[in-house]
Amino acid sequence: MSERDLRFLSELAAQLRVDSVRSSAAAGSGHPTSSMSAADLMAVLFACHLRYDFQAPDNPGNDHLIFSKGHASPLLYSLYKAAGAISDEELLSFRKRGSRLEGHPTPDLPWVDVATGSLGQGLPVGVGVATAGRLERLPYRVWVLCGDSELAEGSIWEAAEHAGVEGLANLTLIVDINRLGQHGPTRHGWDTGAYARRFGAFGWHTIEIDGHDPGQIDFAMNDACNTRRRPTAILAKTRKGEGVLEVENREGAHGKPLKDPDKAISELGGARDLRVEVLPPEPTGEPFRFHDGELTLPAYKVGDKVATRTGFGAALVAVGAARGEVVVVDGEVADSTKAEAFAKEFPERFVECYIAEQQLVAMAVGLQVRGWIPYGATFAAFFTRAYDFIRMAGVSRASIRLVGSHAGVSIGEDGPSQMGLEDLAMMRTVYGSTVLYPCDANQTAALTAAMADISGVSYLRTTRGDTPVIYQPGERFPVGGSSVLRQSAEDRATIVAAGVTVHEALAAADELGREGIQVGVLDMYSIKPIDTAALTEAATTTGTLITVEDHRPEGGLGDAVLDAVGELGPRVVKLAVRDLPGSATPEEQLADARIDRHAIAEAVKRVL
Repeated sequence: MSERDLRFLSELAAQLRVDSVRSSAAAGSGHPTSSMSAADLMAVLFACHLRYDFQAPDNPGNDHLIFSKGHASPLLYSLYKAAGAISDEELLSFRKRGSRLEGHPTPDLPWVDVATGSLGQGLPVGVGVATAGRLERLPYRVWVLCGDSELAEGSIWEAAEHAGVEGLANLTLIVDINRLGQHGPTRHGWDTGAYARRFGAFGWHTIEIDGHDPGQIDFAMNDACNTRRRPTAILAKTRKGEGVLEVENREGAHGKPLKDPDKAISELGGARDLRVEVLPPEPTGEPFRFHDGELTLPAYKVGDKVATRTGFGAALVAVGAARGEVVVVDGEVADSTKAEAFAKEFPERFVECYIAEQQLVAMAVGLQVRGWIPYGATFAAFFTRAYDFIRMAGVSRASIRLVGSHAGVSIGEDGPSQMGLEDLAMMRTVYGSTVLYPCDANQTAALTAAMADISGVSYLRTTRGDTPVIYQPGERFPVGGSSVLRQSAEDRATIVAAGVTVHEALAAADELGREGIQVGVLDMYSIKPIDTAALTEAATTTGTLITVEDHRPEGGLGDAVLDAVGELGPRVVKLAVRDLPGSATPEEQLADARIDRHAIAEAVKRVL
């Protein structure tokens, strides 16, 4: 690298620091010091190694840059200005109402793949994007910028092991080791060797450098691009607040604009208006996709007993045969979720994440960045471990499909550690989410297929045990709809159920009917969006709704119903799992939780 090139890179890094100071000062908030430490790293990346067409962010050959340390957004936006993607005027709109330049990056900007800022997520998502590159057979690279503080997150090491075992050579992690976290020094300070030993143990190629030396940075990035069969971690020793004496390597400056920005800008050599010509992507052609075919969903005979998880597994194979962009991500429970049927039929589109639920969800998010249609499946209870990733998927407007099996007390003897009893509430709260809970195998198959076209985070809840098939094959179940299973002019109440409790509700209605008490039964298979029209009609005609769910009373079906019709003033009685279950048979569990057919009938009579 020539002296002229080195001078340009140093000047570009200084401009990035100045613009980080300026934008944070204009906002009155932000993280300029965290941006200043990584400025040299990103200057070299943008000027020498990144391949990206800012005029065509959908170009399939573009590299991907993920700022896992999303609080360093002033640096990212300063890079966009240097590349000519945004104006200086927009840069100074940072963190202001209506600006695309939010405090942490989101896909409101077309060059941002996913929302970041919840630390520990950028690398796991980057692993997903790099996995997509392998499926697509394209040469683009994935660059992830991490801070050293977030290397304390367990999700980083889930990602590191997955990438190392899979040999994702198209993935480069750049760690900005500036020694200082939000509150005091980081765990290992400037000991880059400690991080090298950890990444090396997971099979990564590691390079330790001075993160303020453009020549070393350029060498490291070239080395990463030339490394085969394993990912690379560039471990860069830097100084937080680099270039400004007031804040350089000083505690207590995190997350604050500089007290005297004009002095700092002068110390950095003044404002500049350099432009960097980012290299264009290599001509690649179209991403590889697997063949599409006809959709032929499984068909189950009315009256047979089939678990909804079985219907899901068979439907997944059918959807995979029809749509070549469908990919399945597993948490080492495919035999239980029944996703193993897809793995056997389409092994090249099956991604095993093992028992690493954060990486499972992040993998799905990364795959959908590149246009794949991912389904991620594990036990409903285990998605709670990955909730922050699910929450951030909503912020990213990511379209992922999650399937939770073994939901509720009806799983039986395994006990409460395995019972998903909070999942409906958890998924309902996610921005833009869809929550589905089928009661039989044909309904499950139809909803599994429908999920492929749902935008945002969608969730399907399945049941472990066999349940009666009550719907004919081929029946339609629109998202946001419901099914009326019992209804008459003499109905004195309406039982609203979903999943396993639909069958208990039907049995309770029959039992009550024999006693001369007529009740309606509504199968609310779509919990979000919910069928407000059907609920309104039921509430208006009978005046009483009794919800019954194999879930905690907080945030599930009952609360969804109350949200829909509460203003109408009907009586709503919620039957749900209120006590801590133990081990028992499924039938005993439902009875003990007071959500079986007898408890439902008693509740109706008590209310009436």
